[in-house]
Amino acid sequence: MKFALLATVVGACLLFGATRAEIVLDSDVLVITKDNFEEAVKKYDYILFKYYAPWCGHCKALAPEYAKAAKTLLEQNSEVKLAKVDATIETDLAEQYEVKGYPTLKFYRKGTHIEYSGGRKAEDIVNWVTKRTGPPAKDLQSVEEVKAFIENNNVAIVGFFKDLESEKAKVFMEVGNAIDDHVFGVSSSDEVFSEYKVEDNKIFLFKNFDNKQIEFVDELTVDKLTYFVQVESLPLIVEFNQETARKVFSGKIKNHLLLFFSQEAGHFDKYLESLTKPAEEYRGKILFVTINADEADHERILDFFGLKKENMPAMRIIQLEEDMPKYKPESTDLTVDNIKEFVNTFLDGKLKRHIITQDLPEDWDKNPVKVLVGTNFAEVAYDKSKHVLVEFYAPWCGHCKQLAPIYEALGEKYKDSEKVVIAKMDATANELEDITISSFPKIILYKAETNEAVEYYGERTLNDLSKFIDSDGADEQGVEETEEEDEDDDVPRKDEL
Repeated sequence: MKFALLATVVGACLLFGATRAEIVLDSDVLVITKDNFEEAVKKYDYILFKYYAPWCGHCKALAPEYAKAAKTLLEQNSEVKLAKVDATIETDLAEQYEVKGYPTLKFYRKGTHIEYSGGRKAEDIVNWVTKRTGPPAKDLQSVEEVKAFIENNNVAIVGFFKDLESEKAKVFMEVGNAIDDHVFGVSSSDEVFSEYKVEDNKIFLFKNFDNKQIEFVDELTVDKLTYFVQVESLPLIVEFNQETARKVFSGKIKNHLLLFFSQEAGHFDKYLESLTKPAEEYRGKILFVTINADEADHERILDFFGLKKENMPAMRIIQLEEDMPKYKPESTDLTVDNIKEFVNTFLDGKLKRHIITQDLPEDWDKNPVKVLVGTNFAEVAYDKSKHVLVEFYAPWCGHCKQLAPIYEALGEKYKDSEKVVIAKMDATANELEDITISSFPKIILYKAETNEAVEYYGERTLNDLSKFIDSDGADEQGVEETEEEDEDDDVPRKDEL
């Protein structure tokens, strides 16, 4: 009997051991597999998962910051753990949790997961997960605590309130709870008030760049304090890169002066210092952003503005609205006077929108698939004597490359037709005033007689595209539009600029 009992216990232990995998650490980060995933979620109340691919460039860039954040949380005795999942191996987990790109970060809070929406620097990660597990503002009741809080963060917002239950203090807390990128602290200590020579209900933003200490002096509302933090927390001149992109494009300032420089040519050293005063003068109205044209990741941004490296230095203004209007200066000289004239003319509403276009190739109509650019689009597409099918594509788009041989075959099929034209346009190098292309490829049929534009949502096969044309755009295959992305697309797309 005892032997049978022992056998049962041993068998149960063997079975448990076979289904349970030990959670190991790699640079203070938990290594998660399908065998220990559930155990990790149950064991830790707060855990941030990073789904990555070893070959992914952004994943490689994130790895040291992620490890640094994990170490910081460990040193702070935080309840939050950071974990990583190799999605190329743990494909079942990646599929189950709908991982569609790399890296993908998901935060688990007592078993319930939410999408991570913070930055990719160690400080951003720590701030974000801390906000999700603690109060919106850290309680600071000594001078030493306030000094350490300010010194340990690039940007720190501190509210000085005698009554932490007052309406103004509640507004401060609400903003602190809503903003993920920066830390908020609050103090009601007489000692702190005396040290910083502040009055009740005052709010200051401290930062380790530009002006070190800025007081919030506007009416205290959620919107106005949020605007103040988002504007003043950015440098006067922001260098565009992977880390700043989200803050730049999601911020409250929607008008941006983009300054395209070449690091190799010494443009940053030559121009940057002189830009400080105008950047300060227009702060809150237009954001000054520098872009290094030497970076390979910025090639698509140059394409979007119709620029080449040989055009550097250059400047453009963009409005972050639905159709992303852009503006070009009359003078290419980057003097302070020219910059101010360009910005003032824009702010006065006197600038005409800049529409980029390629030169029309001499042999644009030589092949079965006609080549359209900004200057000949209307003449061809709006020819009421014919059905004109246009593919709007991007040279770097994987889906466009897959479609190319099929589309060429389609052109060959209709090359002798007097009623159908098959055409294509590089939508990254050509723009139209009345059409905004935000995903690729986009296929539109411009119908004869009416010029009615009918978008194609069907399968991209020769047979289905032919049916669509022959049915005068009536056969749309019944497929809903979805914006497609290449998984290896690491550069901001046109609709993200």
